[in-house]
Order: sequence, then structure tokens, then C-alpha cells
Amino acid sequence: MNLLQSVFLGIVQGLTEFLPVSSSGHLVLMQHFLKLETGGDVAFEVFLHLGTLLAVLIYFRKLIFDLAISLFRWKDSPQNQAHRYNRALIMYIAVATLGTGIVYLIFGNIFEALYDRPLIVSIMLLVTGAIVFASDYMKGGSIPSVSMGLVRSFIIGLVQGLAIIPGISRSGSTIGASLFAGLKRKDAASFSFLLSIPAILAANLREFSALASLQPAQILIYLAGFMAAFGVAWLVISLLIGMVQRGNLKYFAFYCWAIGLLGIVLLAS
Repeated sequence: MNLLQSVFLGIVQGLTEFLPVSSSGHLVLMQHFLKLETGGDVAFEVFLHLGTLLAVLIYFRKLIFDLAISLFRWKDSPQNQAHRYNRALIMYIAVATLGTGIVYLIFGNIFEALYDRPLIVSIMLLVTGAIVFASDYMKGGSIPSVSMGLVRSFIIGLVQGLAIIPGISRSGSTIGASLFAGLKRKDAASFSFLLSIPAILAANLREFSALASLQPAQILIYLAGFMAAFGVAWLVISLLIGMVQRGNLKYFAFYCWAIGLLGIVLLAS
């Protein structure tokens, strides 16, 4: 892999990790129709995921810092109400992550087997388009994320677990589920991004050991992909939050429908 390829793949990773278009669905269809082998370099994939993760951590750095501080402020007083809200949000993130983990433990092997079924993946892209399109026409809810409750957070986590299915967008499904649950639009977007932190970490935890095998000559090339993924993901976070607030996600729905239908037509011909 050369420097230009690393940057290109980093840009693709930064775009598809958070936009509601399903990076896994694109991966399956690219491999099938273009006969590409995009996997195999585990260390590079970890680098790219760390780039998108860093973008979330820095973009939400103030909120994440406040959440961390609230874990150590337990004195009951009116001034500490914000800390109680923050601890509630941490609990809801944990509960949602638990829901995602349960789905993975029960259905993970079944869903991952669909990576060899491009027709199913194309159909799932149509489903993603429907979810994203419908979420645009949901009236803005009034529930802040700090008051969503255990049931809503668990259901959102279960929906995130369904994004193991290639073709189902993680961000699209969690934002849609949050809006359907009555969350405020901005809170639905930010909660989806916060949920991505444990999701990305869990998905790559077992692969971190691959970083130890890196050769010095590879580090510069890998860092280029890392920085490209980080920079693009940073821009995508801001873009997506604004689009959720304005109800402009429908454009991604049209894109998912186009790719899904194209895949079905090509597979049927």
C-alpha cells in the first residue's frame, strides 16, 4: 500500500463510518462487483477506526470531560443537578451498549454470515433508506437524552445491534430509533455518536494486538490514513448533526435506495 492509497481509504472510512449509508454494505458490494479484496490488513483497519474514534472524542471533548467529572461529584445539592443528569446519560449509554452486546451475542454469527449474500445486503440498503427517510418526517421530540429512561436507551441499543447486518447503517438506525423514541433532534444525533465510542472500541479490541507487528516503514503510511479518516470524520460529525436538526437526511435515503436497487438489478441480470 502506498501513501495515496492510504489517504484514499482513510477518506472513505471517515465518510462511511458515520454517514447513514452503511460502510459494511458498501464493502460487500464493492468486493462482489469489483472483485476487490479490501480486508486482510488488520493493523491498518485498526488505525482507520482509531482515526474516526479520535474525531468523536475531540468533537465531544467538553461533554465527555463533563461526563467523566460527574462520576466523582456525588454530593446532593441543587448545584450538582447537572452531574446527576450526566451520570444518567452515562447509564443510558451503558444500557444501550448492553442491548447492542446482547444482539451481537445471540445473532452475531448469523448476521455476519450475510457478508456473503450481496442480494440481502442490497435489500438491507433499501431498508436503511426507508429508516433514514422516515426519520426526516418525524416531528422533533421534546425528550433530552439525559431523560430518555432505561427502556428507550435499551431499545436504541438493540437497534444499534441490528447494524451488524451489512447494509443497515449504524448511525442511521440509532438516529432513527432515537427520533422515533421522542428524543430531541440534536440529542438523537449526539447520542448516536456517543454510542459509537464503545461500539468502535468493542469491534476492534481484539485486533489491537496487530499494532505490535507494525514495521517502522509502515507507520508513516498508516498515519496518513489515520489523519485522513480523522479529518473527514470530524467534518462528517458536524455535517450530520446539522442535517439531523434540519431534517435533511432524506438525501442519504435516496442514495441508499439507488445503490440498493442498482445492486438488485445487477445481481438479477
